[in-house]
This record gives sequence, structure tokens and C-alpha cells, in this order.
Amino acid sequence: MDDIRLFKNRMCELSREAYDGGYYTASHFLTLAEQAELVFLRREGAIGAYTLKGGFAGAERCLALFGSEELFGYAGEAPCVFLMIAPVQMKFADTLSHRDLLGGLMSLGIRRECLGDIVISGNIGYLYAEETVAPYIAETLKKVRHTDVKVETIDTPPTASMTLPEITELVVASERLDAANAAVYQLSRQEAETHLQKGLVMIDGRLVQKSAYSLHQGEIVSVRGKGRFLFEGVTGDTRKGKLRIAVRIFR
Repeated sequence: MDDIRLFKNRMCELSREAYDGGYYTASHFLTLAEQAELVFLRREGAIGAYTLKGGFAGAERCLALFGSEELFGYAGEAPCVFLMIAPVQMKFADTLSHRDLLGGLMSLGIRRECLGDIVISGNIGYLYAEETVAPYIAETLKKVRHTDVKVETIDTPPTASMTLPEITELVVASERLDAANAAVYQLSRQEAETHLQKGLVMIDGRLVQKSAYSLHQGEIVSVRGKGRFLFEGVTGDTRKGKLRIAVRIFR
């Protein structure tokens, strides 16, 4: 509870600083649970307007940028940069995973809250990181597993690395949240219900515990320990009266 209170106080402080000073302020990268707390704070009027910045399409880890173009007269930018982490010799490189890259970064003593999502495309990692730690990463990260790597700052990752996952079609009984979760992660309806009751399911960063919640197109569902998917909507029905839905599953 102390951690939650400290987090809320910090977000309120950043919001006040932005609106009193007339300039944008930014948090560190936030988890989905922290993003959900922001929703509640905004709803209660404790903080002003903010936008979430994650760098990648469907990013899970985002920072909150407090302020607005309407108030300040200019668009705010996240104090972050993109880094490319690539094997020095691709031919002899290990196959690098998200865990490998994160482990290499954590070994440098960098706090996780300074790092956004890591996306891998073609055995090259792309990281959205706070600009304060980017030079240190570029200078010191030389090896991931047994592979020598080089780190460079880039303007933006290749389009392929930022592309959303391909659409997957599934058959469900309804657009209910529990039905969709069960289909996406191959769970029983009881298992899907248990995830909801334990508070492990979030939609667009907010906690949802109602099994009967009806999904809307464009919502991102996160199930702790399972992953995330983007609900693209209903595409049709089957002869047996069930629905066909389209989702994009983040692996």
C-alpha cells in the first residue's frame, strides 16, 4: 500500500508541475497496473490530462506525458530515443530473445522503469528507452549471451518491427471477455473466470473483473502471465450460432 501511495503522490506531483509551470512533464515507464492507477486518478480529478507514450504499436510499457497541446500551444514529445541492438557478426550470433536482451540490459544496473518495450525483428532488438540512460547503454552493452553486440541510436525502427501481429480468427460463444480470453489462451471458461476474479485482466490499462464485459473493437486485453491481444471485432457467425472474432495476439 505504501508503494501505491507513493506512486499516486508522484503522479499528482508531476501533473501539478506540468500545469503550474506550463510545460510537459513525464513519468518513468509504467506497468499496466500503474497505467490503470492513472485512469482512476484522472477519473477522480486528482491529475490533469496526459497521454501514454510507448514508441511501438500496442506497446505495453508506456510513460505518461502530462500536459496537452491545447494548453501549451505545442505538441509534447516523450524524452526517449530508439536504440538498435544488433549482433556484430550476424552469421555467428545466437538467436536472441526478449529475455536475453532484457537480461543483458539489467546486468548493466539500469532500472527497469527507465526502459520501455523491446521488440525483436530479424534477430535485431529495438528498444525504446529514456534518453538519460541511452548513452550509457550504447557505451557499455557489448555482449548478450555469447554474442557480441553493438548499440546505435536510430530515428525510428523499421516498419516491420512496429507492425501489429497478423489477425487470427477464433470462434466464441459471445463477445464476452471471459469467452474471448478462453479462446485466445486456450483456457476453460472456469480458468478464464479465475483470472478475472484474481485481478489479472486489464483492458487498455484498466482493471476489469466482470466476465460479462463486452469487448469493443480496438481494445487491448492484457492477461498477466499469458500476454496481450488486440480485439479487432466480430467478423461473422457460424451455422451453429457462434461468433467469429478477429484478434491480434502479441507473442
